[in-house]
Amino acid sequence: MTRARICVVGSINVDIVVRSERLPGAGETIAGTSSAIVLGGKGANQAVAAARLGADVLFIGKVGRDSFGEFALSELARFGIDARGILTAADVETGIAAIGIDSTGQNAITIVGGANAALTPQDLAPFAAEIAACDVLLLQCEVPAETNIAAARLVRNAGGVVVVDPAPVPSAGIAPELWSLASVITPNETESALLTGLDMRTPDFAATAATRILERGAAAALIKLGSAGVYYKAEATARHVPAFSVDVVDTVAAGDCFNAAFAVATAERIGTESALVFAAAAGAIAVSRAGAAAAAPSRSEVEYLLRTASGRVSI
Repeated sequence: MTRARICVVGSINVDIVVRSERLPGAGETIAGTSSAIVLGGKGANQAVAAARLGADVLFIGKVGRDSFGEFALSELARFGIDARGILTAADVETGIAAIGIDSTGQNAITIVGGANAALTPQDLAPFAAEIAACDVLLLQCEVPAETNIAAARLVRNAGGVVVVDPAPVPSAGIAPELWSLASVITPNETESALLTGLDMRTPDFAATAATRILERGAAAALIKLGSAGVYYKAEATARHVPAFSVDVVDTVAAGDCFNAAFAVATAERIGTESALVFAAAAGAIAVSRAGAAAAAPSRSEVEYLLRTASGRVSI
């Protein structure tokens, strides 16, 4: 099988993670149970996950000239990510995320974008030919919209697939051109509600939200529903894939692992149904582990879960 060629244009953060029995309320101080400093950022998480699943990955991002930047670069190298696409900003700090995680694995995250906000379309120019040659481009919303649009144009003009994770949802919404350039948009329930104005408690929420996303111009919508699985809709097809049952440790990078796995499987042309199941397995393994980039499973781990999970078949 030809190795999938995945390009990720996106964010690099250093995550400062604090665990506690529950998340604090407004104005409240509580005791935590543990802390850690780890590599994160949706771009970095997706790049690492795609690489661990066997893809050739070009990752383009930006860090600051500071100790967090040095840490991020060393961690990316440890995970096997080529640093040639990682640029350094001299006048802005590396992005950080402050993450609180409760005993059920749910999280609350505050992001300071830092150098991620300084990644410009001009930064893509030295890599334009490689970006255009990728099978699948992975984008998120932690870098400027114009940078995402510039990368998406290169890939769509060359006939590739563009997967957009609309997280965090920008206050001004998704840029109209990015809607039309997206082969697939992959919000979770909360992001779907923000994008469509729907109440998550509405009957058939996922199907209705997916329809509205298609009306905005995306070729397909993939609604991540957590423990309820994933709902996929394109012009001529709709599918619901249930989640795998696992013990949840934290959900920080589950969506990033899912997106990366969906991109790899899409690049390998195994079919939409199988790609969704493959991605669901990768996301399930990620939530069973602590960490962001470090939670990404290997290809063999995903294939083992697919072989052994009740009611599932190998793909």
